[in-house]
Amino acid sequence: MTEDFDTAVATINTTLIDVGIAIGAGLIVWLLATFVIRQIVTRVRRGPQLSEHRFFRWAAPALRALDSERRAQRAETIGSLLNSSVVVIITTIVAIYVLKALGVDIAPLLTSVGILGVAIGFGAQQLIRDFLAGIFITLEDQYGIGDIIETSEVVGTVESVGLRITRVRAEDGTIWYLRNGEILRVGNRSQGTYVPPDNGSEDEGHGVPEEHCSGGQRASE
Repeated sequence: MTEDFDTAVATINTTLIDVGIAIGAGLIVWLLATFVIRQIVTRVRRGPQLSEHRFFRWAAPALRALDSERRAQRAETIGSLLNSSVVVIITTIVAIYVLKALGVDIAPLLTSVGILGVAIGFGAQQLIRDFLAGIFITLEDQYGIGDIIETSEVVGTVESVGLRITRVRAEDGTIWYLRNGEILRVGNRSQGTYVPPDNGSEDEGHGVPEEHCSGGQRASE
């Protein structure tokens, strides 16, 4: 009886130690990842210094000099995305190790989670598409707050760029909410050398026939 009790206590202690190690390791990795992400966000806020580093030269086009508000927005978006990804990955791995330490057979659980993930993926395809488009819009710096953009739906000034929605104020004051996944073509008038059409040339063009007409009248006179 005593031996069985000692064995049970030893098993519980071993299980608790394994669970503690898994949780502790997860916390340490999370803290380290959070520190690294904070450093990356801080450097992105500072501007082009990050792109000049040899380890980040591949990302130089996306890290070119921007105004402070735009850099801050991109930094917050990148930081939020990285933090969310790290939390999900670490939580999943720690949960698997904890269940294994508790003696739970995780194979059927992983199968069920996989099936559920596939079902959710099919149901949320448009949402995932919007998020992925928002990520690439931010990383590639296609447009940002204050830019004047032209899409198939509207021409206006960008007021907010989120991972799912871009908010644009049109020239007539209307606020448009554009889903990032639905923006198939966009022109950025602020980044390029956009020249507004000259209405004066059209007026001059219309004035030429009048001169010819008056000249013809004079000739006939």
